[in-house]
Amino acid sequence: MAQAKIHAKLNESACSKFSRTLSMADRSGRLLESLDQLEMRVEALRDAASAMEQERESILEMIQSLQNSQEMRNICPGEREELNLTANRLMGRTLSVEISIGTIRNPQQEEALQKATSIIDEIVKKLLSDMEGARQQLLALHAACVTEAPPVPIDQKFQAIVISCALEDQKKIKRRLETLVRNTENAEKNIKIMDHQKLEDTKANGGH
Repeated sequence: MAQAKIHAKLNESACSKFSRTLSMADRSGRLLESLDQLEMRVEALRDAASAMEQERESILEMIQSLQNSQEMRNICPGEREELNLTANRLMGRTLSVEISIGTIRNPQQEEALQKATSIIDEIVKKLLSDMEGARQQLLALHAACVTEAPPVPIDQKFQAIVISCALEDQKKIKRRLETLVRNTENAEKNIKIMDHQKLEDTKANGGH
């Protein structure tokens, strides 16, 4: 009789333990599912912040382009001053929007980012003294950041550095180079237009 009670008690304990194990596994599964959903929301949040960051950059670039445009130079000084005041106000409001997306990097990625940034900064310094040469260098750097075959030579050394960067940094480096290339192209166009106008004015004044 006593032996039967002991066996019954052992079976009851085993069943109870098995039920608790299932319950813990079930709870663990639900927690894991919640974390998976939160991870998706975190990535969506970072994507949205990144899109806002790109929109901010785009707006700033458009304002600067408008201020330096040929249309702006062709209007009378009074209207130009008024439009520039509006553009500067919009610039200030845009700059007041601060977006910060942190990127987790290991030491190698941190070093690669510093190298890539330094290379681009050095070329930017050359823009005023040799715009065309600097633009060709920027194109070679940009070619190192794209997957499709570019029509210009690739800077192999820079490509190796960029590959060593974190993925988010690779995207930012590519965007920065795209912006710099566009700005140099626009600057060259504006210089040519101004030079052409100067020639036309010289002809109109009888070559003097």
